[in-house]
Amino acid sequence: MGQNPLKSDVNSALRLCKGGFLAAAGFSMVINILMLTPTIYMLQLYDRVLSSRSESTLLMLTLIVSAIYLTQGTLEWVRGQLLVKIGTQLEVLLSQRVFKIAYKQALYSSGQRASSQALDDLTALRQFLTGSSLFAFFDAPWMPFYVAVMFVFHPLYGWTAVGAIMLLLALAIINEKTTHPLLAEANALAVSGRLALNKNLKNAEVIESMGMLQHVLRRWQMGSEKILYLQGRASTQAGLLTALSKTLRLFLQSLILGLGAYLAIHQEITPGLMIAGSILLGRALAPIDMLIASWKGVIVARAQYQRLNTWCQQLPEDAEKMPLPEPKGDFLIEQAVVIPPGAKLPALNGINLSISRGDIVGVLGASGAGKTTFVRALLGIWPAAKGAFRLDGADIFAWDRMALGPHIGYLPQDIELFDGSISDNIARFGAVDPELVVRAAQMAGVHELILRLPEGYDTQLGASGGILSSGQRQRIALARALYGNPCVVVLDEPNSNLDQQGELALAEAIKRLKSLSVTVIIVSHRESVLDLADKLLILNEGQVAVYGPRLDVIQFLQQQAANSNALIPAGRPR
Repeated sequence: MGQNPLKSDVNSALRLCKGGFLAAAGFSMVINILMLTPTIYMLQLYDRVLSSRSESTLLMLTLIVSAIYLTQGTLEWVRGQLLVKIGTQLEVLLSQRVFKIAYKQALYSSGQRASSQALDDLTALRQFLTGSSLFAFFDAPWMPFYVAVMFVFHPLYGWTAVGAIMLLLALAIINEKTTHPLLAEANALAVSGRLALNKNLKNAEVIESMGMLQHVLRRWQMGSEKILYLQGRASTQAGLLTALSKTLRLFLQSLILGLGAYLAIHQEITPGLMIAGSILLGRALAPIDMLIASWKGVIVARAQYQRLNTWCQQLPEDAEKMPLPEPKGDFLIEQAVVIPPGAKLPALNGINLSISRGDIVGVLGASGAGKTTFVRALLGIWPAAKGAFRLDGADIFAWDRMALGPHIGYLPQDIELFDGSISDNIARFGAVDPELVVRAAQMAGVHELILRLPEGYDTQLGASGGILSSGQRQRIALARALYGNPCVVVLDEPNSNLDQQGELALAEAIKRLKSLSVTVIIVSHRESVLDLADKLLILNEGQVAVYGPRLDVIQFLQQQAANSNALIPAGRPR
C-alpha cells in the first residue's frame, strides 16, 4: 500500500522538527516532576517544621524550594524558546511549498481565487505552536503520574482524582462536539469571504463608478454577521463550559480538602497530606482546564493544518523534469480537450491543428468561443483533459517552466506590473541586462517614453503601474514579453489600450518578430493587427470553425456568407 500523499508534505516538515518536540517533551517531564515541589514543601512544613519548631530546617527547606522554583522557571523559559524555534523552523521548511500552493491556486483560477490564505494558515499554525495552548498537550500525559502519587497518599485521594479527571474530560468532549461544527462553518465562511473581499477591492473603480458600494457592502456585511453569529454561539458555549470547568475544579479541590480533613481526623493521613492532596489535584486537573479554555484556538489550528494538508494533496510539488533542447516554436495540437479549473464542461473540445515556426496566427471567435482557454492551454497554464499541446514535439507540461520561461513571451489581456523598477519589470525580475532591456523597449516602441519619465528605466512602479496610463502599462508589458530571445510570443488583445502611435509600434514589433522567425499568436478583433497574420484560426463553441492561410480563410468565409446566412461550419480549408 503506497504512502498517502494527504499529509506527506506537512508531516515531513513536522518529522524534521521531531528532535525539537522530543526535547520539549523532555523539559516537560522535568518540569512536571518539579511541580511536586509545593506539595512536598507543604508536607515538610506541616509534618516536620511545625512539629519540631526548627527555624534552621525551615530556612534550608525554603532555600531548596527557591532554587527548585528558579530552575523550574528557567526550564519553562527554555521550553518556550524551543517551541518558538520549532515554529520558525516549520515555517522555513514549508514557506516555499506553501507559497507555490498559493501561486498555483491563483494560476489555475486565472487569479479569480488569488489569496494568501495558505500562507496565512502557515503563519497562524506557527503562532499556535509557540503559544501557551500547546503546553497543555505536553503536560496532559503526566496526569497519571500525579494520580499515582495521590494513590500513594491514600486510595480515596487516588479515586477522587480519577473521578475528577473523567468528569473534566467529559466536559472537554462536550466542548469539542458543540463548538467544532460552529467554528468549522465560521472558518469556511471567513475563507470564502476573504476571497470575495479581495475581489471587491480589486474592482474598487467599478464599484465606485457605478454606485455599487452599498450593495456590495450589504452583501459583505451579511456574510460577516453570519460569521460573527457562529463564532458568538461557539464562544458562548465554550465560555459556559470553561466557567463550569473552572468552578468544578475549584469545588473538587475544596472537596478533596474536606476529604483530607476527614481522613486526618481518623488519623489515616497527616495534616500535611490533607493540604498536599488539594494542591496535587489542582496540578493534575490544570492541563484539562487549560485545554478547555483554549479549545477554540485548537480547533482553528486543526482546521489550518487540515487545509494545508488538503492543498498539498490537490497541488502536489512539481516533479523534476529532464532538460530539453531550446524550443524552436513549432506547435502540434492533438485532439485536445480542455476543461477550465472549476468547470464541468470543456471550453475546448477536439482541437486539431499545427503551427509552424515563424507563423503569425490570428485567433478569432465570439465571446465564450474558447480563445482565452486556447491561449492558456497553449502556454501550459491549464492542462489538457485529453490530447496534448506539443511544443517541438514535447507536451508543453514536459518542459521545465524555469528553463522554458525565457523562450516564451506573453502579453495577457489584463495587464499587471509588479513592485519594482521599469527595468526590473521588463527583465522579468531576473538579472537586468541593460542592452536587452533597451532592445525590448525599442521593439515595443516605449524606449522614448521611458526616457521621459523622472528616473527613466529606474522609475519605481507599484503593482497598479503607478504613474503610467493603461496604454503605457500595456506597452511596457509588451517589452517584457519581447525581452531576451523568445521563440514564441502570445499576445492577448495587445492593442486594447493603445492609441494610434502604440498601434504602429505594435505592428512594427510584430513585423520584427516575423523577420526573426518567432512564432506569434495574436488574439484580437482589430483588422490592423490581424492584417499582419499569416494564418487565421476561428473558434466557435470550443471547436475549430476554420483554420488556414489568412487569404484562404477570408475567401472561405466570404463564400460561406454568399451561399447562406448559416453559422460557420466546422472544417478548415486545405
